[in-house]
Amino acid sequence: MIHPLACSNELAAVELFEQLRWGNNPACVHCGSVSVYKMADAKTGERNKRFLWRCHDCKKQYTVRIGTVYEESRLDLRHWAYAFWRASTSKKGVAALEIMRHCQISYKSALFLMNRIRFAMAPENPEAEKLTGTVECDETYVGGKPRFRGSNPRGRATKKTPVFAAVERHGRIRRHVVADVSGKTLKAAIREVVDKQARIVTDDLPSYRGIGAEYAGGHHTVAHSTREYVRGDIHTNTAESSFALLKRGIMGIYHNVSKEYLHRYLWQFDFMWNLRKMNDRERTIAAIRSAEGKRLMYRRA
Repeated sequence: MIHPLACSNELAAVELFEQLRWGNNPACVHCGSVSVYKMADAKTGERNKRFLWRCHDCKKQYTVRIGTVYEESRLDLRHWAYAFWRASTSKKGVAALEIMRHCQISYKSALFLMNRIRFAMAPENPEAEKLTGTVECDETYVGGKPRFRGSNPRGRATKKTPVFAAVERHGRIRRHVVADVSGKTLKAAIREVVDKQARIVTDDLPSYRGIGAEYAGGHHTVAHSTREYVRGDIHTNTAESSFALLKRGIMGIYHNVSKEYLHRYLWQFDFMWNLRKMNDRERTIAAIRSAEGKRLMYRRA
C-alpha cells in the first residue's frame, strides 16, 4: 500500500501526490517551465498552508491539484489518498458510506470523491488499443427486477440494464452499457473494441451470427442453450467470471447502481481487472497517476 502517513497527514499526502506527478522535476502546470519554487509562509518559513507553487517564467501560482480530478475539491488530499488506496485494492469495490465513516466526511463528499476516482480509472483511449488474440464476447443484465418469469427467458421484456463485455484470454477487458442485445448493437460493440485479426468466441445467442466473416480468426460458439459450456478451448468462462465479480460488487457492496451512472462502475471494475497482475501498491500508484489530465465538471460523463 501507499505510506500510511499519507492517509492521515496532509503534508505527507501532498508530497506523495507531487512525487507521483512530477518525480524529482516539478514543473509549472500552466506553461511547463521547470523554473518553479514552493511558496513559504513569510513569518515561519514553513510551507504555504495551501501548498502553493509559483513559476518564475509565467508568474502564476498553482498546486498539484490543478489539471486533475481533484482540482477545486476542498477535501484534504489525505482523504483522496485513502480513497484511492481503498478503490485500488478492493476487488469488489468500496462503498461511499464506508469512506464517509473512515474519513469522517459527509456522504455527499464521499460520493463526490468516489465518482471522480472512477472517472480517473476510465480508459484513456479504448479504441487505440483494440483487443487481440482469442476474445470472448458476452452480455449480461445488471440491476432492476428479475428479468423474466417462466421457463422461456429469451425475448422477455426487462428493466435491467444490458452490459456488453469483450475480454482477451489472459488479458484485457472492455465493458460498456449497451442499448439492447440486438445483432446490430452487439456487432457494433465488437467492431469498436476488437482487432480484425482476433478470434471471436461467444455463446449461441443469434445476435452474434455473421460477425465471423469480418475477423481473421473467425467466430466460434458454445451452445449454452443446450447446456454446452466448454468444447476444447471454446468457452466464454472468462467473460462470465468478470461478470460474476461485477455483480458481487454491485449486490454486495453498492447494492444498487442506476443506469445513469453504471458506466463509471464498469470503468472501476475494468481498471481492477486490467491491472490485476500488479500488487496493491503498484495499482494504487497507477490510479493516482491516471487522475492527471482528467476533469469532471459536473456534467455527466
